[in-house]
Amino acid sequence: MENRHLARRIRAFRKLKGYTQQQLADESGVSLAILGAIERGNRRAEDQILIKIADVLGISLAELKQEEI
Repeated sequence: MENRHLARRIRAFRKLKGYTQQQLADESGVSLAILGAIERGNRRAEDQILIKIADVLGISLAELKQEEI
């Protein structure tokens, strides 16, 4: 369940910031296949990867992982 919530947040922030999956993958140093799997909720993202993604998106890790209220 956490994977799907995080997947939606990554995808939403990526689109909000105007990045394609390829651009975000390139700038964060994560392969496109891994980023795609994370965004689909098929792969659990390690904090190390999430930190890179959050940094490129200009947000904090806490903001990226924020739970829905």
